[in-house]
Amino acid sequence: MGEGISFQVIFTNMKQLSILKQLSILLFAGVLFFASASAQVPLAKFDSTLKIGKTGYRVDCKNKKYDENQLTVRPIGFDGGAREVSFIIRGRVAKAEIDDLNSDGYPDLVVYVFNDSNAIFGSVFAFISEANKSISPLVLPDPMMDGKINEGYKGHDQFSLMQGFLMEKFPIYKTGDDKDKPTGGTRVLLYQLAKRDGGGYKFDQVRHYDSH
Repeated sequence: MGEGISFQVIFTNMKQLSILKQLSILLFAGVLFFASASAQVPLAKFDSTLKIGKTGYRVDCKNKKYDENQLTVRPIGFDGGAREVSFIIRGRVAKAEIDDLNSDGYPDLVVYVFNDSNAIFGSVFAFISEANKSISPLVLPDPMMDGKINEGYKGHDQFSLMQGFLMEKFPIYKTGDDKDKPTGGTRVLLYQLAKRDGGGYKFDQVRHYDSH
């Protein structure tokens, strides 16, 4: 699959959120509508350069509106043929981190995005260096689509890198919990980068557990 086609796929996946997550966002927005019709948690313009040694990425996103922004990732110190990528996303960038996720000696990038106006429902873009010659993109699986972990999920995602793993955490809501007072503890998910059959990469969930 060519680089342009890969980024078209990742754009389509992010723009078309899972039906369950879309419904959750719409329901949450409806609850808040009468309190403040124009409310949007502000996120400042994101413009950051992340490097390991002399190689890395510059990430830029204006974060003007939660439903449409242009995300630009520029490779730094890559071979001359490596191009920047720029495409429209649904969401706003909150943070980015760099690490060697597949232990091949080349730096990889993860970008944390919140898809709704209140910065509650999160997603992750990843950009994997192919020997610093090109970039392979992928998207973190949506927890709403996994029946083993979606019980009690209502967003408030937190993401971080930890010793080559991608960690996701979110509070667990029990029936009757107020939107700001989850009582079910915290669910922790650990993902590891893996090769996809036919080329490219994916995030495999290697462990999940609940803490109280």
